[in-house]
Amino acid sequence: MNKRDFLSASAMMGLLSAGLARTANAAVSSPVLLTVSGEIHRSNRGPFDPAFDQMMAKHGIRFVKAFTFDAPALQRLPAVSIRPTLEYDGRVHALSGPLLETVLEAAGAGTNGAVLLGLRAVDGYQAVVSRADAGSYRMMVATHLDGQPLALGGLGPQWAVFDADTIAPFWDKPLQERFALCPWGLYHIDVRRA
Repeated sequence: MNKRDFLSASAMMGLLSAGLARTANAAVSSPVLLTVSGEIHRSNRGPFDPAFDQMMAKHGIRFVKAFTFDAPALQRLPAVSIRPTLEYDGRVHALSGPLLETVLEAAGAGTNGAVLLGLRAVDGYQAVVSRADAGSYRMMVATHLDGQPLALGGLGPQWAVFDADTIAPFWDKPLQERFALCPWGLYHIDVRRA
């Protein structure tokens, strides 16, 4: 190999390494949007830290291990779409995102026995639903509303929701009562044995 080829190859390797480093840094610098803890078999973060998990501390959330998702991780999961009538404006809207069951599987939540899911929103609201009911309702972790990402300060960054218009226990209820199990602003899922 002559000197010019060596220098060109070295420069290309340097650029490639810098590009890979930027890609790796971008992956770790995306903010965590959803944390799953409790009865899970996978973990990509350490235990609850009372100094830095301030919102979780205020909501009484504690864990030894957890699995976290940023926006790209949620986007990589297979998505579904629903078109429920929403209580906020009484109109049909398109919601899309992964099924809650898909999120739980990605976090390594076991399927043995009766399991309860504590769905916690950023405002502190918590709904508890059995995993069996969440599955039969085809509950999803919506990330998009009418094709746009759900915004923090609106109904996002995620919304645990189902199509209440098509589920027997909910379709006959007044619109304002159909979504009590569906916290918007979802940021934490606690997986517990019933």
